[in-house]
This record gives sequence, C-alpha cells and structure tokens, in this order.
Amino acid sequence: MSLMQPGQPTPSGASYDGKGVNFTLFSQHAERVELCLFDEYGRETRMTLPGRTEDIWHGYLPAIKPGQRYGYRVHGPWQPEAGHRFNPYKLLVDPCAREVQGEVTDDRRFQCGEKIMDTTDSAEIAPKSVVLADDFDWEDDKPPRVPWGSTVIYEAHVRGLTKRHPGIPPEIQGTYAALGHPVMISYFKRLGITSLELLPVAYFAHEPRLLRLGLKNYWGYNPLATYALDGRYASGMHGLHPRDEFQQAVKALHEAGIEVILDVVFNHTAELDECGPTLCKRGVDNKSFYWLDEKGKYENWTGCGNTLNISHPNVLNWTLECLRYWVEVCHVDGFRFDLATVLGRTPEYYPHATFFELLAADPLLSQCKMIAEPWDIGPDGYQVGNFPEPFAEWNDQYRDAMRRYWLHGDISNGHFARRFAGSSDIFQRGERRPSATINLITAHDGFTLTDVVCFNKKHNEANGEDNRDGHNSNFSHNHGVEGLNAPLLIAELRLRSVHALLTTLLLSQGTPMLLAGDEHGHSQHGNNNAYCQDNELTWLDWEKNNSGLFAFTAALIHLRKRIPALGLDRWWEVGDGNVEWLGPDGQLMTAREWRHGEHRMQIRLSQHWLITLNATEEVCEIKLPPGKWHAIPPFAGDDNPILLTVWHGPAHGVCVFQEQS
Repeated sequence: MSLMQPGQPTPSGASYDGKGVNFTLFSQHAERVELCLFDEYGRETRMTLPGRTEDIWHGYLPAIKPGQRYGYRVHGPWQPEAGHRFNPYKLLVDPCAREVQGEVTDDRRFQCGEKIMDTTDSAEIAPKSVVLADDFDWEDDKPPRVPWGSTVIYEAHVRGLTKRHPGIPPEIQGTYAALGHPVMISYFKRLGITSLELLPVAYFAHEPRLLRLGLKNYWGYNPLATYALDGRYASGMHGLHPRDEFQQAVKALHEAGIEVILDVVFNHTAELDECGPTLCKRGVDNKSFYWLDEKGKYENWTGCGNTLNISHPNVLNWTLECLRYWVEVCHVDGFRFDLATVLGRTPEYYPHATFFELLAADPLLSQCKMIAEPWDIGPDGYQVGNFPEPFAEWNDQYRDAMRRYWLHGDISNGHFARRFAGSSDIFQRGERRPSATINLITAHDGFTLTDVVCFNKKHNEANGEDNRDGHNSNFSHNHGVEGLNAPLLIAELRLRSVHALLTTLLLSQGTPMLLAGDEHGHSQHGNNNAYCQDNELTWLDWEKNNSGLFAFTAALIHLRKRIPALGLDRWWEVGDGNVEWLGPDGQLMTAREWRHGEHRMQIRLSQHWLITLNATEEVCEIKLPPGKWHAIPPFAGDDNPILLTVWHGPAHGVCVFQEQS
C-alpha cells in the first residue's frame, strides 16, 4: 500500500483522477480521522488522513482505483450532553459516498450508546462506501427544459412502476433500466406527461423497528447516503453499475423529451433518535449535522427522530454540492424536497434563509425545477405559499378542497374557484406564477384515487401499528359501500367521481401532478400509508389496467395542452379572455351563487372551451352560453359532433365543450 499524501480539501468525497484517489471528510469537532480500506476478503487497513484545511480532513492515495471499498473512523470527544458522539468503534459511511454496498440490519453493533459509549466494533456488518469514476458518455444529451406552464408531473416509484409490467423483460422489471425501456417511453408519451418524479433513489436504510416486524421501508424516506444511487433498484444487466444504469434511463427519457425529477430528503437521516444506529453523520460530527437542544438531544421536527441543520455552513455546502452532483453527473432536471420547511429553519422558518438565497443564485441549480413539500412538524412548520422563487409547492389545500367539493359538497363555489384558479389567494405574491402551486388529488402519501372513492376509513393493519398510522382526515367517500367490491350502480357513481376529480386536476390553473397508477385504477385496498409495503399491494398491476380510464386521462392531458389559458402561466384577471365563471343559467355567477349556490357551474377558458360541473346528488340542466358548443373527447366521440344549448348533467358529472367556429 502506497504512503498517503496530504491531498487536497476539494472535491468532496472520494475522487479518482486516473492515478489515485483523493479523500475528503468534513468534521469541525473531530480530533483525528482514520480512512479504513477493505479488500475483497473484508480485511481492514487503517490510515490517518494527514491533511486538514479548516474543517476538511483530506488525504491522497496513489494507485487506488474505482471499486475500492472504504469507510471512516472518527476520533473526538464523547460528550452526549454537549452534542458530541464520536465513537471510533463505529465504521462510518462517507457522507459524500458515490456508492454504498451492504445493508443496515437490526444489529446492536450499530448502537453508539445513549449515555455511555458502546465499544462494540461495527466494521464487519457496516455498509461500505465505494470509489467511483465519473466516466459516463452522455453524448449529446440535453435537458428538455419543459416550461413550467406546460409541465404535467407523474409521481412514481422505481420498483412499483414496472415490477409487474408484462411488457418489460423480467430481468429488468422494477429497475432503473425499465424506466428508459421503449415500452415505458411509449406509455409516457401516450399518456402525455412531461416530467417523471421519482420517489427517493438515493441509498436508504430500513428502520430496525420495521425489520423486527418482517417489513421493509418501501418509499425510501430514510436516507443514509444522499449522493449514492440505491443499488437495490439496479438490474445489473450487462455488468452495468447502478449509476450507469440510471444514467442510461435518464438519457433515454431526455431523448423522448421527458424530464426526471428526484424526490430528495435533506431533513433527517437513517440514524433516527439517540437510540438509533450510528452509521454516518452522528459519528462524523453530530453537533454540526443535527439540530440539538440545550441537553444535546435531537430536535425532532421531522417525526423521524432527528433533524438536519442545513443552516450550518458546512452542512449547507454539503447539501448544495449534493444537488449539483445529481445535475452535473446524473443530468436530473429538478428536485422535490421532502419536509422542505427544514431547509429554511434558522431554527425558525425564514423564507430568505441562506439555503434559498444560494440556490436561487446558483447558475446550475437555479435552472432546475424545485418543488417543496412545504411543511414539517416543528414550530410553525406549515408554510404553504411561503417559499421563495424558484420553488413550486405541493398544495394540500387544493387536494382537500377538490375532494370536499366533489365528494362531500361542504365548500362553496367560491372556494372551489380559488383553488381551480391557481390558489391565487396563497401563491400570487411577488413574482410567483400560477405554476407555483403543484395541484394534486393524490400522492404516494395517502389513498390512491380509486381508494379515495371506495373507502371512508384507512385500512393500514398490514403496517403493524394496529391501524394507528396514516392520516385519519382524508375527505374520501365510499359512495355507500366500504371496499372495492360494490353493486354496479355504486361502481358507476365512483367512476363518475373519478372522472370529475381527474378533469378538475388536469384542467385547473397550476401544475398538475398525477400519481402513477391513478390513470388505470390502481388500489392499495384502503392502505393510506403504504411506506412499508414493498409487495403487490403497492406494485402497479398492469394486467388489470383500466384501459378506458387510461384513455380518459390521456385525453384530458392532451386537451390541457390545447387550452391557452392553462399554458400561459399568467394569473387570470377579469376581462382578460382567459376565464369566465358562469352559473347554470349561462350568465356570470352572482354573489349568492359564489357563496351559497348549489354546486353547479360553468368555467369558460380561452373563450372557446367550456367546462360544465354538476357536483350535486341530482340530475340537472345547465344552459350553455351563446355559441355553437359540442362535447369533445374524452366526453364524446370525434365523429359528427352534436351542437348543444343545454347540458343534462348527471349527478357528480362533468363535461367539456368546445365552441365550433
């Protein structure tokens, strides 16, 4: 083994230059850092990093090549009450590792000790970091740069999307390779979505509690190594490395004009609370990486046991560099930030926090799509509408309002219209545009669309928490029978509600997000918190694909692209020709109809398209405004359109008309 040289403090992580590897590690409070190399037999060689530049420890080893497995042992004070939990008996994953091999098990050797240091060595079972070379050939790949006003997001899980797809070769089902397979590319294009938003693909761990129950973390919101692609979603076909396989998928999607957005987790880590496993940041520099109280305990503003302190300068830099890595090396087009309020905590939430300012000023990241889940469970954690440019935000108020309007009828026409018109009361601030609201009816977290109309209550017994987990307030409606099996009349009512909700979602102002599987009737049998169900409950069953519902959804997405008022990404104003709100008599809505009227109305978009709504329990007649109106697909056939002056609207019915020139 060559003697270690001082090396350089940049770049972050383990960097191969063709001759050797430069290793760097941030730790403000460490006293010594050991680099631990592992051979193919698991034998460990330790070397002290000889260089330190401010708080960056570094060293260079000639002749080390990609594929080398390594970890760190970090020496420093053991003072839990002061926030320090250094423990050199615990092998640590590099916070900037580009690959991680191995899995976290429910093994007490991972325990650091709550008050007294645990001196059991963890190297034998600990995941190992791996050196990678950045040598993928992107050829002429370019980001699609889909304008926000044209964006339609499709939220999917890598495994769940294709694991049961009969058209995908069995050896790549449920993998990165399947995302870029021609079968999936063709499907995305026919559906009409522009942007594929993937649940976390960075390396994550299964919580020990789940392992004891015989379950696994399915969603991936328990991160360990945010730079490293999770190898469990790789097929390994043709000897491809997981990152190469992912890059090939991104390249194929880009060639089809489809963006890739990653769901990322920079709010907590898999180290959980004080009793959780010591895997990485706790042992590297606990006091710098996490928010702690005056007794050295973790602030749990995430509900996951700990909270990352993004306001710390080095943690902030680590976060931004990680995002740049995904864009530069993997060519992703944007990010959705889980529990994003944490990003702006100082510890109070501040919309001009340094993270936001640096992100907006970054020449690379400022060109990417940025989406916030605008809440956490800490003080004043709910921040919908309060994120700065360039962020868009998940809009749970849109979700709840549209479910309540169509399924319960307990909000006014005015409330419905505010949400339909980009939630301007929330988002029309400063330079923000209507696309800032990410409109959704469903997401991975909650009921699927089919379950919204089939279940009044959650059914999460399989999660092992006696049905205590998951939201209780879902604004769902089973239409009279709990469960999927129902008489034909109820099934017809449910389908009508699904059509109404999809029409509202895909023709509202703002950015629509469709949950994968909603377009063909996927159900999780009433489980609204399937984070630990890595099985056929969550994997899409393509052989039961509701082709009629797919055609309906695709037609709506393609219709959306034809209506100028939905693509301009400008706030609607009275008299601008973008929108008119009409009552069932074809006249402008009255004050009474806005506040207390029955849930029957018409929305005229760009003068030539008309959406008629009947969200009541009764059949009604709606008089169309003057003009030559005919129903259009997916509400009518293409041939011989019949001109109408009155729409006979069924209960919970919706229709779209186009004016014939």
